[in-house]
Amino acid sequence: MMLQPENFPETIKEVRRQLALTQEELAHAIGVSFATVNRWENGRTVPSKLAQATFESFCARMSKQGKLKRDQD
Repeated sequence: MMLQPENFPETIKEVRRQLALTQEELAHAIGVSFATVNRWENGRTVPSKLAQATFESFCARMSKQGKLKRDQD
């Protein structure tokens, strides 16, 4: 499941909230810089297809582990 870019800032915030992660911790977990997560969350940029797929994969892993509840799942 791929998210629409206009929903991405809200999704990032909600994932971080549920997992109790800072922007820096999320960035490390998905292999991007803090600045990248910050720009996504503030709506200044949208993730590349690869970055979005990586984020989705991370969310799927967290959901499987019972750490993340997603409305879309």
